[in-house]
Amino acid sequence: MSYTVAITGRPNVGKSTFFNRMLEQRKSIVDDVSGVTRDRQYGVADWIGKTFNVIDTGGFVADSDDIFEREIRKQVHIAIGEANAIIFMVDVTTGITNLDQEMAEMLRRSPKPVYLVVNKVDNHNRQLEAAEFYSLGFEKIFFLSSISGTGTGELLDEICSKIPDEVIEDHGNLPKFAIIGQPNVGKSSLLNALTGQERTIVSTIAGTTRDAVHTTYNLFNKEFVLIDTAGIRRKKKVSEDLEFYSVIRAISAVDEADVCILLLDAEKGITAQDLNIFSLAENKGKGIVVLVNKWDLIKKETNTARDYEKLLKQKLAPFNDVPIIFISATEKQRIFQAMEAALKVYENRLQKIPTSKLNDVMQKALESYHAPVVRGHAVKIKFVTQLPTAVPSFAFFCNFPEDIKKPYRNYLENQMRANFPLTGVPIRIFFRKK
Repeated sequence: MSYTVAITGRPNVGKSTFFNRMLEQRKSIVDDVSGVTRDRQYGVADWIGKTFNVIDTGGFVADSDDIFEREIRKQVHIAIGEANAIIFMVDVTTGITNLDQEMAEMLRRSPKPVYLVVNKVDNHNRQLEAAEFYSLGFEKIFFLSSISGTGTGELLDEICSKIPDEVIEDHGNLPKFAIIGQPNVGKSSLLNALTGQERTIVSTIAGTTRDAVHTTYNLFNKEFVLIDTAGIRRKKKVSEDLEFYSVIRAISAVDEADVCILLLDAEKGITAQDLNIFSLAENKGKGIVVLVNKWDLIKKETNTARDYEKLLKQKLAPFNDVPIIFISATEKQRIFQAMEAALKVYENRLQKIPTSKLNDVMQKALESYHAPVVRGHAVKIKFVTQLPTAVPSFAFFCNFPEDIKKPYRNYLENQMRANFPLTGVPIRIFFRKK
């Protein structure tokens, strides 16, 4: 289950600074992973043992003055419909603006929890000035400073008090595959082709996010649960916002899944937003399979698929050890091969490598390319073991763990991938003092 908090507010009130502060305590963990999120529109916050997704709506607003306010209004509507809770941020230094009042009016009608956050309250005078924001009519109001972090704890406590304890849906122990990707790449068509029946499309009416369609698939002695995020249908005059919808829906599905099936449109190739969704799945440690749909529409020559795959892998780097399959959902080309690949990735993610085998293989790799000498120290890695975590994670015990730099970490990861079946699975490598 995923709980999502959207940060809304007009430009320059400090949304991004606050967003970065909320993620700060996890930042070092995220940065420890290869291929960190390519931009920071969303992330995971962690407070008093509870985790939740945070979305900075500012990252999605088109950057042009004439449509700025219209875009912001749309973002607020989407946040009301799709997030579990909303942070409405205002700026004490400018006081209440017309746009603040208009947004307040929309948000007061929301059934979701709304937290009014008055930012830049960093001295006694501003504390007094902030009192005018009570007139916006919100029950929960917080005064804080994004830059210094003063006052953020109370807000996080309040948000976490509303996050329900995790309820695990019972689908037995079946693998869960989420079909993710942008609108109109063929997610519904793929689901229909696999299940052999037309599914109704979930509409974008407020509150439908939680209704991601779960379908238990049981054919050809294969059984798994498909989580469909195809319920992102074009509303009238809403095109710019589909990016924002698709991200919120993808976040929900990724949280639930074991393996994410990222669907691309062969004619459009991989876009920045696809890379965002890919990074999200990778950072959450999910298995990944990439399907290039509508391949039947591409004019082919001898090496078309090979060249296309090479280009995709360049864009997905550094984590590009993922299955890439060219399919046509409408023609049912290679769709069952795609599910076989997803099941294989699922198995790869679950595997536990015996410590003796791990050390035999990795000691050879360590001998053929020694860790660089740092500050006159020879770094010696003595032992490696797999940690008992959901995402395959490995601890390398050595004398100077902090001296091992990224190139050597990458070398070790490549050696792991060359010697063990880890295709499609993000792995975590840690260096510990022996």
